[in-house]
Amino acid sequence: MSELLDLAVKVVEAAGPGEGIEAYVARGHDTDVRAYNGQVESLASASSAGVGIRVVLAGRPGAAARHGAGAGAGAGAGAGDGAGAGADAGEGNRVGFAWAGSLDPAVVEATLKEARDNATFATPDPHVVLAEPDGVVPVELDLWHPHFADATTDEKVELALALERQVRGADRRIRQVDSADYGDGSVEVAIASTTGIRATTRRTTAYLSVSAIAGEGADSQTGSGFTVGRALADLDPDRAAADAVERAVRMLGARKARSGRSTVVFDPRVVSTVLSVVAGALSGEAVVKGRSFFAERVGETVAAEPVTLVDDPTDRRAFSAARYDAEGLATRRNVLIEGGVLRGFVFDTVAARRYGTASTGSAVRGGYAGTPGAGCRAVQLAPGDLDQEAILAAVGDGLYVQSITGVHSGVNPVSGDFSVGAEGLLLRDGALAEPVREVTVASTLQRMLQSLLHIGSDVEWLPGVAAGVTLAVGDMQLSGS
Repeated sequence: MSELLDLAVKVVEAAGPGEGIEAYVARGHDTDVRAYNGQVESLASASSAGVGIRVVLAGRPGAAARHGAGAGAGAGAGAGDGAGAGADAGEGNRVGFAWAGSLDPAVVEATLKEARDNATFATPDPHVVLAEPDGVVPVELDLWHPHFADATTDEKVELALALERQVRGADRRIRQVDSADYGDGSVEVAIASTTGIRATTRRTTAYLSVSAIAGEGADSQTGSGFTVGRALADLDPDRAAADAVERAVRMLGARKARSGRSTVVFDPRVVSTVLSVVAGALSGEAVVKGRSFFAERVGETVAAEPVTLVDDPTDRRAFSAARYDAEGLATRRNVLIEGGVLRGFVFDTVAARRYGTASTGSAVRGGYAGTPGAGCRAVQLAPGDLDQEAILAAVGDGLYVQSITGVHSGVNPVSGDFSVGAEGLLLRDGALAEPVREVTVASTLQRMLQSLLHIGSDVEWLPGVAAGVTLAVGDMQLSGS
C-alpha cells in the first residue's frame, strides 16, 4: 500500500501555482468461476491497476453563491463534477480529469498532462473544489482477510463444481442447475491531494451463488441462493444450496393472485433492493439536481415512527464498508431518517457546497476511471423485535414476496412511484400457503414508508448498498387475475 500512496503523493507534488491536484491510485485482482453441467464453463482471473487524476485550475477570486442549508448523512457511487483547491472563486474553478490503466511513471506523467489540458476546456464552476481534511478520525477497520490469497484456483473451481452437484442432488424436483458461480476480488486504493488528503484503504470479498430450476410436469420454477464473505473460508455452500432449492421448489404450481389490496411482507433480499432505491433518493447530489422525492423535506415526518435509517460505512459487516470515502475523507455513521423524521442527506464535497453544507464523507466512485459523487454505501434499518416467523403470524393474511422484477423501470426515485412484478406465496392464518406469480405490486415509496407495520429483527447483510430485513407493508395494490 505504501508504494501506491507514494505514487499519489508524487503526482500531487507536481502541482503548479493556482493548481489543485488529486490522485486516486488503485490496484486489484478478481477471479470468476462458472460451473455448468458438471464442467467448468468459464474461468477468468485478472489483475488491474491504474490512476485517476483531477486537476483544478483556480478562478479569479470572488464570492461564490451558496444555496440552501441542511444536515448531512452517508456514502455511495456515481459520477460527480470533480473538485478543485482553494477558496471560493467568483469566476469559478475549472476541473479536468484523465485516467490510465497503468502505473508506469511515463503513463502517469502523460495522464497528468492530459488532465491539465482537459481543465482548460472546462466550464467554470464556483462549487468545484477538492476535499479538505475535516478532522474526523477514521475508524480502525481492517477489511482485508489475512488468508484471502491462500485459496488456490483448484479449490475455487472445486467449490463451484461441488455447489452445482449439491443443488442438483438435493431434491428430485431439481431438473437443472442454471449456473453455479464462485467469485472473489481484492482492491487497494491510495488517495492524495494538494489540500492535504493522504488516505489508504483496502478490502477483500468473496461469494458463491447458484440458480436452480425445479419442475413438475410442464411447470418449472427458478430459485437462487448465495453466500458472501471476505474470503473463501467465510463462505457457507450449504446455505446457498438450501436457499436456492427451497426458493425454486416452493414456487411449483404458482398461479396468478387475485387483484385487490393487501398487506405485503417483503423478503430481506427484496427489501435490500428497495432500500437501495431509497438510498439513491437520499443522495445530496440527487437532491441538488431535483431528482429526489425527499427534496425540501428535511425535518418532516417521511416514514412511520419506528423507522430509523442510517448509512454506516464503518460497520465491517457491510461489504462496501471503508475507512475512507472516494475523496479521502474518513467515513462516518450518518443518520438519514430518525423516528420517521428526515434528518438529512449524504454529500460529497461538490454536492455539499451546492447545498450549503459540509461533506458527510460520502463520496464514492466506480474506480480510477471515474470521478466521485455522493451516495450511500451501507444503509440499514434499525431492526425491530420480531423475526420473520413472528411477523408472518402477526400479519395473518396477505402476500409474501420473495422476488421482484422491473425495479429499474417500475420504481422512480424522483416521483416515488413503485410498481414491480412479484412472485411469492400467499399468507393464510400466518403461514405460507399457495405460490403465486405474475403479480404486480404497486404503491409509492412515500406511502410504503408511512405504512410499515413491522420491521424484522433478521438483519441480513447482502452485496450492494443496503442490508436486508423482513418488512411488512400495509395496504398495497395487487394486480393479478
